[in-house]
Amino acid sequence: MAQAEIGLIGLGVMGSNLALNIAEKGNRIAVFNRTVARTKEFYEEAGDLKGQIVPCDTIEDFVAAIRPPRPIIIMIQAGAAVDQQMELLRPYLEKNDIMIDAGNANFRDTMRRFDALKDSGLTFIGMGVSGGEEGARHGPSIMVGGTEDSWKRVEKVLTSIAAKYKDEPCVAWLGENGAGHFVKTIHNGIEYADMQMIAEIYGILRDGLKMSASEISAVFGEWNKGRLESYLIEITEKVLAAKDPISGSPIVDMILDKAGQKGTGKWSAIEAQNMGVPATGIEAAVAARSISSFKTEREAAEKILGLPDVPALQVPDKAAFLKDLESALLAGKIGAYAQGFAVMSAASKEYGWNLPMPVIAKIWRAGCIIRSQFLDEITSAFTEAPDAANLIVTPAFASMVKETDGALRRVVSAAALHGLPVPALASALGYFDSYRRGRGTANVIQAQRDFFGAHGFDRVDGADSHHGPWGSGLNG
Repeated sequence: MAQAEIGLIGLGVMGSNLALNIAEKGNRIAVFNRTVARTKEFYEEAGDLKGQIVPCDTIEDFVAAIRPPRPIIIMIQAGAAVDQQMELLRPYLEKNDIMIDAGNANFRDTMRRFDALKDSGLTFIGMGVSGGEEGARHGPSIMVGGTEDSWKRVEKVLTSIAAKYKDEPCVAWLGENGAGHFVKTIHNGIEYADMQMIAEIYGILRDGLKMSASEISAVFGEWNKGRLESYLIEITEKVLAAKDPISGSPIVDMILDKAGQKGTGKWSAIEAQNMGVPATGIEAAVAARSISSFKTEREAAEKILGLPDVPALQVPDKAAFLKDLESALLAGKIGAYAQGFAVMSAASKEYGWNLPMPVIAKIWRAGCIIRSQFLDEITSAFTEAPDAANLIVTPAFASMVKETDGALRRVVSAAALHGLPVPALASALGYFDSYRRGRGTANVIQAQRDFFGAHGFDRVDGADSHHGPWGSGLNG
């Protein structure tokens, strides 16, 4: 029997779908699961794809079924379970075999695992896979981090299963060790910000303009035909139009306003802070999800504090205001992507990855949650200006920021004046206003620091800095 081209451990939903995708694209795959019953069940359910699948009951049989050097995808819960599976697998592997973590791993764990194997003859790939269950089955966006040789071993299989955008596969090798999982983490951080901004616009439409879910759905449907065309806008239209089968009410009105999170958004914010790169949209989105989880506290606070005593939102020209909301959402999206790419640029320098920004934008154009036509414009912007300090100073995006600035300002102002929370949209406005201002206000902060800590400061006239504290007072 011909050996498999690749192996996969972990036949949960994501693992099963990825294995079926690999088999469907003509690649022979060996599969193993901790419980033999699940392996047999998966194989029996594979239908016409059974001929491409080698089900294995033991680790020994599984490893023997794969063509050396053996690439083995580990698709199990991130964290300690991956380390345990690697230790169980390692005694059966040979020189140049490759263990591939395709879960939502913290990139620091990936770097640790990569380093732990580098002198063993084995190697490790950290592979970000975006697109959820549907993407895994029919074509995800794939972000690979590992040695170039290990990438070449799996390139054919991964290219075959990746999503395609105008026939271009949405997969790339991005650098060594943790590069792939870091990029996936930032992808998820941008996703958090994008989703939060959509929710804030929904809140203005629902609570400000008193529109029904079906009316708001129609608005998002129109926006999805224009510059905001994206997967997230598309599914927002659909979820707002969906009806609860029990009550017949809009299903969104039956869902508790508590959003879960798996941690990748938080990791994005933490790493941005570690590198001193502002990612305020991601931070605001993570905080908003955290606040959403305090449902009981929020309800109690409303009884004690009440809602803001402000006038109801009234707009003389509803069509014009809807246009402002559309432009404000575009502006917020620009801010979130600009911040995400800035964080990746800093990490690329920090870890020596040389991350290819145009390529990252390209492989996000299909298969992943944040796919949108917008990414074509980012690809072009970074192709034309690969060394740009920030996305928003590239010619195309500078023009878009200028075009949407007024709308974002009006929407954030209206929301604040009428007690409608828009933390992520407001963070975008603050980011733009801070980034574009040549002379800010941090001079007074630095003066304060110098006064109580003798830090010294950079003078605007270039003279030698004066060290504090300044005697016993500011005029000392």
